[in-house]
This record gives sequence, structure tokens and C-alpha cells, in this order.
Amino acid sequence: MRRVLFLAALSTAILAASWGAYQAASPAEPELSRFVPSGALLYLQARDFSSLLSDWDRSEEKKAWLKSKNYDQFSNSRLLLRLKDAGTEFSNAAGVPADGNLLAQVAGKQAAFALYDIGKLQFLYVTRATSSDFSGSVLWQTRAKFESRTAGGVNFYYRKDPESEREVAFATTGEYVLLATREDLIAGALELLAQSKGHSIEEDAWWSRAVSASGAPGDLRMILNLEKIVPSPYFRSYWVPKNVTEMKQYSSAISDLTRTGGEYREERKLFRKTPVPSDAETEKGATAVADLLRLAPQDSGFYEAKANPSPEHCVALLATKILAPHLEPPTPQKTAPQVQLGNGESGAASDLETRIDQTPPQTTRTTNSGGALQELLSKNRVLAQLQAQSTDRDPTGVFVRIHSGLAFLGESEWDERKVQTALVEFVRPAFTTEQLGLGWKSVSSYSVMDGLWPLSVAIHGKYLIVSDDPAVLGAMLQNLNKKTDAPPSMFSSGFRHQREQAHFVALTKMLDLQPDQASNGRGPEFFSEDIASLSFALKSVASETITIRDSPDRQTQTVVYAWAR
Repeated sequence: MRRVLFLAALSTAILAASWGAYQAASPAEPELSRFVPSGALLYLQARDFSSLLSDWDRSEEKKAWLKSKNYDQFSNSRLLLRLKDAGTEFSNAAGVPADGNLLAQVAGKQAAFALYDIGKLQFLYVTRATSSDFSGSVLWQTRAKFESRTAGGVNFYYRKDPESEREVAFATTGEYVLLATREDLIAGALELLAQSKGHSIEEDAWWSRAVSASGAPGDLRMILNLEKIVPSPYFRSYWVPKNVTEMKQYSSAISDLTRTGGEYREERKLFRKTPVPSDAETEKGATAVADLLRLAPQDSGFYEAKANPSPEHCVALLATKILAPHLEPPTPQKTAPQVQLGNGESGAASDLETRIDQTPPQTTRTTNSGGALQELLSKNRVLAQLQAQSTDRDPTGVFVRIHSGLAFLGESEWDERKVQTALVEFVRPAFTTEQLGLGWKSVSSYSVMDGLWPLSVAIHGKYLIVSDDPAVLGAMLQNLNKKTDAPPSMFSSGFRHQREQAHFVALTKMLDLQPDQASNGRGPEFFSEDIASLSFALKSVASETITIRDSPDRQTQTVVYAWAR
């Protein structure tokens, strides 16, 4: 019996060693990028596209979003309508519907997508899926309607819609399935698969620079050729941040999204065309941001720390958040107004009160420029600033109150008397004609105005902290004794979505309330209905943080989404 057990154990060990040797000797599977022709604007790859697609289809977020007002608005957007038109053209050319069923059939496991033209949506898609997996797809079943052509010793199927001139081509070879909207793209990919000729995307400088500076790919990786994308009119039209000028300094970018347990982590790198020299002042600011982050209260709904702000920016932040909150003038409209078609009514009785011979009044701010305050912030250079905000309900539960706390880390120690004098000079014109309520009284380790307005100020060496709520100021002061565990960065921010969600909706409903305006025929309010519905669809996202670090040749951004489930 012992002999039998010994022989079984020996056989198992030999098999394990043989299998390990085989795995070490067998070559690793090549990256799909090796088979993608040069010249793409965007490259997207998924480690397991089929699983990602399945997770999204089964998610509660998708179900909630499809029922939301945000989705209703998106469905009528110009961007989606253009994509639908392109999808219809693709369906006509392919002879099969371009829908979720087709996407699921060609999803495969590892997959790569390369976009070559934004306007015409010309792309190549490659995935690892055997011929037997693809043989049951509706696209394969209609191959008799396509022309048969050859590239790299492999037959592929091609068809062109004469009306839209949209091309569709697909092929399967070995463990690969390919789909393209240009004949030359699929032919080029097949030539690269056959290792006969052609240049792959891996030879493009923008692609190789991004990949060589990054680690292992995440669950989803995107690489961008910004030198070609940014000048595009489509980018200028649809890029949400509208910071095209700022984006011109970058040649390429890469982003990796990794899903682990209760968080999604996105690592982004943007590579500069021309390196920016690093200096001691920049490094001081990055270190100061890490230092100030510890002051943010644990229960704050939002916080943001920024390195090396200008004196003008610091004064503006103090004014808008604490000293003189106000409505900015409305942003000039760059698009034509939308026309709401009703039942043929030409107007209403209330329109008789509307003046058409006068320019509509503009909301402007008329307070002094804060000369003394700006001079103070100029003399003691601010290395970093921190703002922390949170909301709560008033005792009646009707109104939402916003509490703010600001911290400034100066290069040298602050003069308490000069700080208090500058603050009083800033608020006096809009506050009182006398000195009533503009004195200061000491409370524990900070000072507060002696009137009805609880403006609180604390100075501890190089730290200047200002708040409109003593409780917020107290929480920030308590954190002065904490040790920072944050790395140096130029910018760091966080938003606690679940904490602020209900208050955000309540506040925006009050702001959007327009009892004299009929709701018939108008779309949903942007914040209280459109954005609020998106917030409820993503209710399981507990918080989001972003950290930005700079180096001479690149900017690195880390975005973390924490899930409550």
C-alpha cells in the first residue's frame, strides 16, 4: 500500500514538473495590439470584454439608468442621435441589426478596439474567440450576402452599402475574430496576423511612449493619440470639460481601469509634448497639499486641495465660499434656444407683463475688490489651499444649509491682527455702515465675529483657517495634530456621494422651483431631475477621490470610486 501511495505521489510530482516546464517553454499569447494597423486615434482593450458586458447587463445601475430622466435626455442628445444614424448605416451595410445581441455574439474574451476616424466612426475590432464560438452569430450566418476576399492567406467577407457608402468587413482565423468598417483595416490586420507585411500600432510613437511608461494593463485600458484627437472639430464639440487649450500641451494619454472588491481604480497618464522644468516652488506646493489634506473633517461632503494658488484665486475663493457668496452673471449661450412645440398656442396672459424693449437684468456683484486681503495673501505666498464643505438641514427640515471651511498654508507665519483687519475691510461695505458686528472675540483657540454672523478665524503659525461655522473650524483644528499619510500632489479632491445625495436633490429642487412656469412641454430640470436621476442610478457609489501629480514630462491622475455594496 505504501508503495502504491509513493508511486502515485511520484507520478503527480513528475506531471506537475512537466506541466510547469511546458508552461515556461510555451510562448505567451501575443497582445492584440500587434495585429492592429498603424494610424489609429484611439485604442481600447479589455482583459475580458464578455464578462464586462455581462456584468453591466445584469447590474442594478443599468436598470435604474435606463428608467431615469438622465437617460431620456441622453436619448435625445445630438451625440446619441448621430451614433444611432451610424448604427443604422452599419445595419444596412451588414444586413443585420447593430444591437446588443450582435455585440454579445462578438464580445469574446480579450478584445481590442481601434478608432481611425471620429466623424465617420471607422474602426477595427479584434477579439480572441474561436471559429466555433462565432459560427452561431447572425453576422456569420449572413456571410453569403458578402463578397469573399483574401488578405494574409485568409478569406474575409466584405460588403458596402451604396447609399451611405458604409463598409463592413469581418473574418475569423484560428482563435481570432475580426470586424471592421474599412476594407483596408481588416486586410491590414490579417496581414499582420500572418506576419507578412504592414506596420502595427505598436510602432506608432504616441502608442509606444504611453505603454512603455505604464505597468500591466487593467481590466480596461484606453490609449489616446491626443495630437490627432484634440485638433478635431468633434473633440471641440463633444469634450465636456471644454479645456481644449489646456489639452494641446499633451501628445498622448493612457488610462487603466481596474476593478477590485469594493472599488474601481483608474490610473491616468497624460504625456507632454515638451517637458516642463521642475522647480523647488512646485515641489513645496505639492508637499503643502499633502500637509493640508489632514485638516479636512471626516464628515465633510466635499474637499479640495490645490497647490500654489494665486492671490487672486485665494481672494475669489474666500469671497464666493464665505465672505460674500453671490450669483455669478449667467454664462452666455453659444447655442440657439430650443423651441418647445405645444398645441398651437401663440402665448399666455402672463406674457403681457414681459418687457421686450429692455435688456434683461444681469445679476452682478458689487463689493470691493478686497485690496488689503489680496495684498496680505501676496506678501505671504500661499503654498496650498484647502476647501471643505458639507451640508445639513435646518431645524425645520425645509432648507439645506451649506457650511464651508478654508485653510491656507503660507510660506511664513500669519499676522493675526493684519488678517482680522483685512477680513473686516473686505466685508464692511456690504455688512454695515458702522462697526456693529465687526469686532472680534476670542473663543478657545480661534476668534469669531461678535455679531450675528459666525465668521470664525484661527491662526496657528503658517496655517490660516477661515469658516462660516465654528463646528467646521473646530473639526479642522482638531486635525492639526494628525499626521499626514497622503503623498505629495498638485491637486487632491474627494466627494462623499452617499452623504450628500439627498441634500443635493432637496437643494436643487428648491432652486429650480418655478411656480409661475407651466411644466407642460418643457424638459426636466438639469440639476434637480436630470443630474439627480443619474445620482440615484449610481446610489451605490459611496465616494469618489482624485489625486493629480505632476512631473516634467507627464501628469498622473488617480481616480478611485468606492462602492458601498
